[in-house]
Amino acid sequence: MTTAEPLVMTERPMKIAIVSPYDWQVPGGVNTHVHALAQQLRDRGHEVKILAPSAQPVEDPNVIVLGRPWPVAASGSVVRIALDPRVGRRVRQVLEREQFDIVHVHEPLMPVLAIHVLRHSKTANPAVVNVGTFHATKDGGNRLYAYGRRLLKRWFRELDGKITVSPPAGQYVSRYFHGYYNIIPNGLDVERWARPDVIPAPGFEGTTNILFTGRAEKRKGLAVLIRAFGMVNARNPETRLIIVGPDSHARRRYEASVAKSGRRGIIFVPEQPYSELVRFHKASHIFCAPALGNESQGYVLLEAMSAGVPVVASNIDGYASVITHDADGLLVRPGDSMVLADALTSLVNDPARRAALAAAGRLKVEAYSWPRVAQQVLSYYERLRDQQDTVEASRRQARRHTLAPAP
Repeated sequence: MTTAEPLVMTERPMKIAIVSPYDWQVPGGVNTHVHALAQQLRDRGHEVKILAPSAQPVEDPNVIVLGRPWPVAASGSVVRIALDPRVGRRVRQVLEREQFDIVHVHEPLMPVLAIHVLRHSKTANPAVVNVGTFHATKDGGNRLYAYGRRLLKRWFRELDGKITVSPPAGQYVSRYFHGYYNIIPNGLDVERWARPDVIPAPGFEGTTNILFTGRAEKRKGLAVLIRAFGMVNARNPETRLIIVGPDSHARRRYEASVAKSGRRGIIFVPEQPYSELVRFHKASHIFCAPALGNESQGYVLLEAMSAGVPVVASNIDGYASVITHDADGLLVRPGDSMVLADALTSLVNDPARRAALAAAGRLKVEAYSWPRVAQQVLSYYERLRDQQDTVEASRRQARRHTLAPAP
């Protein structure tokens, strides 16, 4: 991952804690975001520590492990979070020792690490500024938020600033917890994905390639894409569907089904290191994200747009907050394999349109570049600190006035 150029410091140097509730050893959207944001802030001269659970020891001295994670089903997926309530003592010790100026908690109402951080942060340092970023959205609502709202409000009130990564994510959380949410999107190392010297993954020459990346969960819509590609390939046999993602029981079912049916042109590629994934984008002509819902922004869309690959995606709130239909990508009705097949076929048969959509997407994605996103986050920290300083100055003045002797 490339880093930002050294910047001239205009802000006050700060000591910052960035908290992830998820197993630090498992790649994922939030952990990727946290790692990149931490590096961007260090490049600007700030001291940054990452607080997260981990199943294994972490050698990075900038990562403080807090708790052992356990798998929990959530939003059609499985997350690994620390559930031991005894982690609170360790959290308190770390916060008292480090004396952070900013504590930035991602998914701040996720049990139990995030809640313990909010519980102890202001006790450890009354001057600390607590910031929370909400990443998730779920079409059917959140049972934890719905049933635990009364209890969770106590910790929600500990947040001095609130961020959501997209308008849909903001609408989702504000259904349960009202307040002002500053929208700051997920960032991406755009330059790394756009590098012209990346060598395409070999073995995919001679056909028009459609790429899918991610887990084979039902909500990702892979079954819809496989059905749609059958129609695309029947119309144009010189096409190929490349599926890149981790092994799972669901993925093996898809592979077995494809093999049994004799479908042509579908290639299952094992999970790739993140640094190698861009080579598959460079070997592809169209990127498809057929998710059925529960996507707050769509990091995979940003990766494809940065790599210069035109995108066909489901018309769900999270994706529609990134893609403008027929301007910098195509949006189709979720779950409809026929409509998806028509959209994919139209791009397979029209290289000029693919190029135009890819060029527009490449321009749009600059708004999500890490230097820009990190500066938005840093400016928000500064505003919150200035507000806190103003409030504290007013309190001191009021106390002096109260204690002043009467004339």
